[in-house]
Amino acid sequence: MTAESHVDSQRRQGLSLKARAGIVLLGFLAIAGALLFTEHRAHVLGLLIWLPLLACPLMHLFMHHGGHGHRHAEPDDQRSV
Repeated sequence: MTAESHVDSQRRQGLSLKARAGIVLLGFLAIAGALLFTEHRAHVLGLLIWLPLLACPLMHLFMHHGGHGHRHAEPDDQRSV
């Protein structure tokens, strides 16, 4: 069997081994996620109440401390075009 005929036979088979493995992995993760959610739904939904409280420190960190570089910007009417 030559190298060219080997490549042609692989093209005729369809998806590569990596692509098949990726599809199987995605299916496994979807099933595992669905089972985890159904079995632990009470715990997950109970934690959703705390999300706004947890968002406050993150918003403070990214919105307050992240904006220091924009203090000395020129007004729009004084910018050169």
